Amino acid sequence: MTVTRRLFLQRTTATLASGPLTTSAFAQGAAPLDYPTRNIRSLCNFGPGSGADIVVRFYSDRLSKLAGQPVIVDNRPGAAGNIATQIAATAKPDGYTIMITPGNATLASAPHLFNEIAFDPIKSFEPVARLSRLPFVVIVKPDSPVRSIAELTALLKAKGAKARYGTSTNTATVTAELYRQMAGLEIERINYNAVADALRGLLADEFDFAAYDATWVAGMAKNNRVRPLAVTSSTRVQAFPDVPTMAESGFPQFDLTPWWGVVVPTGTPKPIVEKLSGWFDQITRSQDAKDFLGTFATEPWPGGPDDLRKLIASELDAWGRYIALAKIEKQ
Repeated sequence: MTVTRRLFLQRTTATLASGPLTTSAFAQGAAPLDYPTRNIRSLCNFGPGSGADIVVRFYSDRLSKLAGQPVIVDNRPGAAGNIATQIAATAKPDGYTIMITPGNATLASAPHLFNEIAFDPIKSFEPVARLSRLPFVVIVKPDSPVRSIAELTALLKAKGAKARYGTSTNTATVTAELYRQMAGLEIERINYNAVADALRGLLADEFDFAAYDATWVAGMAKNNRVRPLAVTSSTRVQAFPDVPTMAESGFPQFDLTPWWGVVVPTGTPKPIVEKLSGWFDQITRSQDAKDFLGTFATEPWPGGPDDLRKLIASELDAWGRYIALAKIEKQ
């Protein structure tokens, strides 16, 4: 056999051997090495200016810097966050649609609050990263005579069937209903499409109190738009050092600490999920993120896809218990 023929056969054999491997890689949905090559859509479950919007825009901006492509925030408020979640669940699984979300409100509690939702919190998504956790805050309007949970409870009892609270998110509803149940109150619920609408309702005396995420409340309180009465976490938070917990305010069993995570549609190639997860981990562990999140009463809580997968499963069960305790009927 000549040297030329031997080299030809070696090259042919190598090419044939590599062919099935290359085909297999594409069959498994391998991510292109240059991902991303265009804009990434970052879905936000709530409206512009909300606490969720602030967090989503922070992470989207930092992700854009790492990915080298614009990350465009797409606000899709409505149905207590379910509209954006449904869009995320049915988006093309190519890594160009992500959802940075308060997962307790949009994933863990939704199946327990609504008779029909067009997504499955576990089957519809690939977990990407765990980000942070933060409390909710019970608030009243800034010129209210109420300055504590005890005073709010007394006011609501005095008003009887005329007492009301406002809400536009699942977690806000659960927080208010748990308080109502624990305090033995009769309160009417007023639903709003967005937090901005609820704020206008609060200032217009359409209801007596609300409960919203600490990120949004911190900004509103700083500008004297709302008055915080208590936080829902088991300990006080940096952004509200003088604001007691619900436990300190007479409800020792009250402890709700919502959390944030990132998901993409099921079927997104694993290399893309891993790439995104690494970027989000880098962002969350940065001093930049710690400073930003601390300002808004939020604690960094980094974790990878497996951490988030386990969290979603456990929180589905936990929020089922919370909602049952609060005796919230499905809508």
